Amino acid sequence: MTIYSAAVLLFLVMDPLGNIPVFLSVLKDVDTRRRKWIILRESFIALIVLALFLFFGHNILSVLQISEPSLSIAGGVILFIIALKMIFPQPEGIFGTTADREPLIVPLAIPLIAGPSTLATVLLLSTKDINRMLEWFIALLCAWLVSTLILFSSGVLRRVLRRRGLAATERLMGMILTTVSVQMLLTGIEEFIKKAG
Repeated sequence: MTIYSAAVLLFLVMDPLGNIPVFLSVLKDVDTRRRKWIILRESFIALIVLALFLFFGHNILSVLQISEPSLSIAGGVILFIIALKMIFPQPEGIFGTTADREPLIVPLAIPLIAGPSTLATVLLLSTKDINRMLEWFIALLCAWLVSTLILFSSGVLRRVLRRRGLAATERLMGMILTTVSVQMLLTGIEEFIKKAG
């Protein structure tokens, strides 16, 4: 996997376009200037969490005694479920109703940006090749930067794309993510068979 393909995968999993309606809903009663500051703050918190999982993910896996094939299979299953939710979105959204107060960490940083699927993907990258950690971090940084820029301009994007445009784009990203998740699942099964044989 190249830096570019890893960055694209992480960007798809972060799903910033799909997160726009949730972000706007959570921050609807917050002043516009304050809203931008909150988006930046929550994005940086998510980046710190993802970086920790990237650099210390292999330690977490060794403590929990989780093998690489099982992580790949689990990651593929999680990504597939997320992709299905992107293709067939629920009317109440991912998290249902949210409180009117200003959010801190939950639900914007975690689990919207640094959600289970993103954390699983980062863990998978960290175990693929430890010698390429810098490359994985660059990929994470690129995906995070594009995602943050999209969320930062969420108000403008919603006006331009409108609800139907955002829904169509999210479904398209979900279709792409479906193929990625199936490939991860097949890779995990193939690695498991090789180790078992």
